[in-house]
Amino acid sequence: MKIFTSKQIAEIDAFTIAHEPIASIDLMERAAEQLFSWIKKRYSEEQSFQIFVGPGNNGGDGLALARLLSKTKFKVEVYLVKVSKNLSVDCQVNLDRLRSQNLVSISEISTSHDFPVIFDDSVDVDALLGSGLSRPLDGLLKDLVLYLNTSKAELVAIDIPSGLFGEDNSLNNLHHCVRADYTLSFQFPKLSFLFPENVDCVGNWQVLPIGLHSRIIDEMESPYQLVDENDIKKRLKKRGRFSHKGIYGHGLLISGSYGKMGAAILASKAALRSGIGLLSTHIPRLGYDIMQTAVPESMVSIDRSDIIFTEYPDLESFEAIGIGPGIDTKQNSFRALEELFEECDKPLVLDADALNIMGQNPQLKDNLPKGCVLTPHVKEFERLVGSCSDSFDRNMKQRDFSKKQSVVMVLKGAFSAITDQNGRCYFNSTGNPGMATAGSGDVLTGIILSLLSQGYPSLDAALIGVYVHGLAGDMAADELGQEALIAGDLVEYLPKAWKKLRE
Repeated sequence: MKIFTSKQIAEIDAFTIAHEPIASIDLMERAAEQLFSWIKKRYSEEQSFQIFVGPGNNGGDGLALARLLSKTKFKVEVYLVKVSKNLSVDCQVNLDRLRSQNLVSISEISTSHDFPVIFDDSVDVDALLGSGLSRPLDGLLKDLVLYLNTSKAELVAIDIPSGLFGEDNSLNNLHHCVRADYTLSFQFPKLSFLFPENVDCVGNWQVLPIGLHSRIIDEMESPYQLVDENDIKKRLKKRGRFSHKGIYGHGLLISGSYGKMGAAILASKAALRSGIGLLSTHIPRLGYDIMQTAVPESMVSIDRSDIIFTEYPDLESFEAIGIGPGIDTKQNSFRALEELFEECDKPLVLDADALNIMGQNPQLKDNLPKGCVLTPHVKEFERLVGSCSDSFDRNMKQRDFSKKQSVVMVLKGAFSAITDQNGRCYFNSTGNPGMATAGSGDVLTGIILSLLSQGYPSLDAALIGVYVHGLAGDMAADELGQEALIAGDLVEYLPKAWKKLRE
């Protein structure tokens, strides 16, 4: 699913109106019907609604929704906020329709003294402002938003929480934005929905299709996409009946140090559970017995050091290399990593301490092998590029880094962002907070190493790896709960996740 800017969405709306063709008031009715359908499935007809309406087309959506709700048994009150002398054309049409129906109480809000009493068991609908906003709220609208946010009533935002910008909120005041429990976005999510500092405004968001014209959606370029199951399934390779282990690649995992052998075990098991043909795990000497016992399916390569990574084996026999989980950041490890960058001409995935070594030695960035995959969390990312003012700024720097260094980067978190060498950004749609646990990233490294070893391009390996990692986490959380989830559970649920993708 492409993610467009607010300006682009307005262009798509206009194209749909011109080329479907459909009148703008009828497109608004289509949107209102989708809102009504969502509400009807969720709430009892005994539920009371208070709909707060602004002067633009977002307000028109709210008025059309009020008319549809009032045709049933829903109790509806509408509050029209007088911040402009005129309403948009479609908003005025829907106000006239609602008044002619004569089933809904319509009150005007001209000052803060007009704010209604909000009951805890009501549902408030935010239809104040749409996604075209470009400056922070002030005046009456700001006061009303602050008032709505103090209530305990459930709050549903139409298309976007009022006050929130569609993309960059670095100059916005998020305290003056609606804090919705649910946001019902038309056709596409907004880019700002995918950034963590906006979560208190957006709440749980859902996309409602309203039939915007497919031609303009297909033709219009966007650097942003939201990855779903169908996209991942299209990227998967088929496994042939006469396959053997040599076809699915031999991967080298460089992982572990004294006290951190668990990272090597988790990453190795994840690689083996993700279709790799052969795996060799390079570890410090003192980890030999641990690995041979815990992961008998992996071959073991032994470092000359007892406790850290200081060297690597001949790379000739490997299809891909993964490095970083638990290797520590000692000087000898830095030198070995530097040598690896100079010699490696194989697909490479870097995580954890490999990234921390790079953060301590910025010159290494310029020696990164082209097309390699980096999987930092936020702190590791900022060690590489410097501090960021917010998530939008961080995303811009991530896209720039991938283009400049010609690498694929996975910035881990909710809606993990994957950027490629062309600066495109793909947001992942799987995963849950239960995965915020030690070792989760090690599992992801193993999965991506496995896919690279099987010959998947770097971007496909990252997209598939992140998606199936999150899917395994979702399946584990469904059965075990989020609080109880540990990284080993992700490995245990990988078979179910892969099976689901193959169905």
